[in-house]
Amino acid sequence: MIESRIPLSGVFRRWIVLCLALFATVPAAWAEAWPARPIRLMVAFAPGGPADIVARMIGLVLQERLGQSVIVDNRGGAGGNIAARLIAREAPDGYALLVTTSALAVNQTLYKDAGYDALKDFTPIALISVSPNILVVHPSSTATDLKDFLQKNKGKSVSYGSAGIGSTPHLSGDHVLRVLGGLDAVHIPFQGAGPALTATMGNQVEIASVALAPAVPLVKSGKVKALAITSLKRIDALPGVATVAESGYPGYEEYTWVGLLGPARLSADVVSRLNSIIAEALRTAEFKDRLAAAGMAGQPGSPAAFADYLRLEVSKWGKIIKETGVVAQ
Repeated sequence: MIESRIPLSGVFRRWIVLCLALFATVPAAWAEAWPARPIRLMVAFAPGGPADIVARMIGLVLQERLGQSVIVDNRGGAGGNIAARLIAREAPDGYALLVTTSALAVNQTLYKDAGYDALKDFTPIALISVSPNILVVHPSSTATDLKDFLQKNKGKSVSYGSAGIGSTPHLSGDHVLRVLGGLDAVHIPFQGAGPALTATMGNQVEIASVALAPAVPLVKSGKVKALAITSLKRIDALPGVATVAESGYPGYEEYTWVGLLGPARLSADVVSRLNSIIAEALRTAEFKDRLAAAGMAGQPGSPAAFADYLRLEVSKWGKIIKETGVVAQ
């Protein structure tokens, strides 16, 4: 019996082509529904800082609403650049997201090559909170407030800690102590507000400039002494602490924001769902109270509004960095 291989081969080839065409035209039907596995929130700073505090708060909300585990992964270092670089290279599938601060906007100019482009390599999801910065010292310091500290240290060299090079507390601390106060202020960068506050409690630095949230419980418990905050008005969480504006520098204000971003080209559906959950949480009394107790205010808004805000922040801090001459060391 003679077999005819040619017709059979042709049929087989046509069958393969048909199968491939079917796979190409219906990928959505085979794709997994998001989220189908745990989500990782990569925090750009060490535990204890504002980004970490906010990440843990929204992590619980997302876990409850999405029905999947949410893992908080702290990757501090390089002023927030380490985590940002990692997320910029992640697949835009919604399973790896970045929780960072205004340092993302600052680093765009501060570093010659931060390892990413703040405006091109990320998908803004939600601006979550803003808070002023605060200047604190060891409880044994004889300074009663910022004005007193500046007077007592006139002509002296003082060390000050911050959450890292490029963080807004670093820049505001440098501006207040060195530019406005005229001190020989030496910056000591840490991998987050938590480590900077620990160094202050250990008298390893003479003063620290950090975001307000992680400092509030330490001020209330007497573990650090607050000298001034950078909001225009005093805050309810620490009503006895004067502002920098009240300390002889009218109009001075500065804030640190915390936001959630994903890699570039993140699905619009995923972005919308995450933003909706976070915005809803930010409008609840419970979430507002928790943020207020830490000296933060929620900022519910759309992804597009956050993208616009990020562009403005990059421009604003670019000008400030060029004017002050601060450089990444």
